[in-house]
Amino acid sequence: MTYEKILNDMLSRVTSDVDKREGSIIYDALAPCAYKLAESYFLLNNFIDLVLVDTATGEYLDRAVLTQGINRKKATHSIRKVETNIEIDIGTRWGIEDVYYTVIERITDTSYKAICNIYGTIGNLYSGVLENIDNISGVTANLTDILEVGVNEESDEDLRNRFYNKVRYPSTSGNIYDYKKWALEVTGVGDAKIYPLWNGNGTVKVVIIDSNKEIANRELINKVSKYIEENRPIGATVTVKSAIEKDININVTIVIDSKKYILNTVKEKLEENLKNYLKEIAFKNNYVSYASIGNIIFNTEGVIDYSNLLLNNSNKNITLEEEEIPTLKLLNVEV
Repeated sequence: MTYEKILNDMLSRVTSDVDKREGSIIYDALAPCAYKLAESYFLLNNFIDLVLVDTATGEYLDRAVLTQGINRKKATHSIRKVETNIEIDIGTRWGIEDVYYTVIERITDTSYKAICNIYGTIGNLYSGVLENIDNISGVTANLTDILEVGVNEESDEDLRNRFYNKVRYPSTSGNIYDYKKWALEVTGVGDAKIYPLWNGNGTVKVVIIDSNKEIANRELINKVSKYIEENRPIGATVTVKSAIEKDININVTIVIDSKKYILNTVKEKLEENLKNYLKEIAFKNNYVSYASIGNIIFNTEGVIDYSNLLLNNSNKNITLEEEEIPTLKLLNVEV
């Protein structure tokens, strides 16, 4: 309801023998009231958006899904392996790029567990020589294995989808939806597929991917397995495993707008767009669409046209098996 409509409605109820022109006494008396009413309608519409799950965001979405007992998964720190040339003290700090890691536990005399100072996936990104923040003389250190994957706070979209799953697919008595709900409740899990009776009566297989829509590591698999064991019905035998990567190799010839873009920049953006598409269809589609890949290439900024597109040396869709997720293995771009 707009200010103009409210004001016109109010003026229409005033008798015609009264001056209703702009600047008149009656106009100036009604206009502020119409403005405040329009403002109230605007705030009310926003309020409705904040309390409904399909439109709420942030803390308002947290409160909306709590009606179903659902809490947003919190971000976690990455824990990495640090290897040194000599023994070091617990608590020492080592930096790389824009993060640092604090040593929290000794593995051996020259290898340690270290926790990233920043929550989320950033702690998983880097490897290599570490900077000695605490200025300990005679020590060199390298950042190597990921011991515990850091994950970002659950996104609004993923939280909303968990809410919809619970409402639309009621879980009870250890049914399929129970196992999917349990898997998705574990921090770091992005999606799950459930296969009942896969190896006989009483058996359940749970196949998971991580929150980046990539294959799950051993640590995440163990977390899911432990959590399900704590909740499953007596007598069920549960197997938890990661999805299997399906390598996708893409070859294409593109025409770029060379007056505005350079090939490396266009290729980087194209690779990002293709990876995002493959993540979007993980556990959702049973094939990689040749047409969708072509559409992504054509709509990538800087691309004018393309030809000779091949997916795994074919010009057809790539079939995905039940437990497979697509992963971009190779992107070969020619001009």
